[in-house]
Amino acid sequence: MSQLREAILSRLAAGQTPVSGDRLAGELGISRSAVWKHIEAMRRQGLNIASYPGQGYVLQSDVLQQAVIESRLASQRLGHPCLVLEQVDSTNIEAMRLAEEGAAEGLVVLAERQPHGRGRLGRSWHTEPQDALAMSILLKPRLSPDKVPQLSLVAAVGIHEALSAFAPGVRIKWPNDLMYDGAKLAGILTEMWAEPGVVHAVIVGIGVNVRRPAGGWPDEIAAIASDVSSAAGKKITRTEVAVHVIKCLEQAYVDFLSHGFEPIRERWWRAHLASGQNVRVYDGREYIEGIAKALDVDGALLLATTEGVKRIIAGDLEVLA
Repeated sequence: MSQLREAILSRLAAGQTPVSGDRLAGELGISRSAVWKHIEAMRRQGLNIASYPGQGYVLQSDVLQQAVIESRLASQRLGHPCLVLEQVDSTNIEAMRLAEEGAAEGLVVLAERQPHGRGRLGRSWHTEPQDALAMSILLKPRLSPDKVPQLSLVAAVGIHEALSAFAPGVRIKWPNDLMYDGAKLAGILTEMWAEPGVVHAVIVGIGVNVRRPAGGWPDEIAAIASDVSSAAGKKITRTEVAVHVIKCLEQAYVDFLSHGFEPIRERWWRAHLASGQNVRVYDGREYIEGIAKALDVDGALLLATTEGVKRIIAGDLEVLA
């Protein structure tokens, strides 16, 4: 795409109100006819740009634009740059590849389509254009490898606070799923590149359901999936979600680096949907029932069971009535 078309697209993506052809022409130093020709060319490429007589143009499709996202960020550590890719198998894999090539902390990789995204416990996370946000953030903390699991909880706190700006009822489900009214909004997959005693990079992969797919959710997840727009009761763009997530994750990350894990653990516990409640966890071998008593420093869930307190490292949690 030419620089002029990138500029027009960024201008249209920057707001929800129509932008007149005269204004675009004046800002870009070209004729109104040239603006119209560029708009028509972008429409032929598949962009949904509506025209409103007497008002101007509106970008109705939710296109991720690096310049637009970066311009909305006041962050110091994260989001500069934001690399937007048309399609990638996994944003985590791409971010890790770039980390191995020397990319600096704060790089964000986003994808319009991610057909082979990965979730926790080896599950898949499929990303379709316009409906879901797939992004990965490169961190390079000075931590020992045994402390890295805490970053998944840091990320959960940051993303919880970001999504709560749209839907105040969002909750965390151990270990790091984001839920609304019992259905999943977002998930996190954290991966590490390390050697004994040394952490080179941590990739925080984030998948967020921003809108319900036009054809509805697939049958196998229809009862357990939700999206930010439905929870908010209005259309939310992926750009809005990306900006909020990056900002809030940076704040949680800076708080963690400055004050340690304990304040993060307290915020996580307050946001957890099952704190102090009867739960059942399947750890891959058996179901364990008990009361969710606390979160350990490594992210393990502490369950008070009839056989004493048990540490649950990984598994699927279900709140019992």
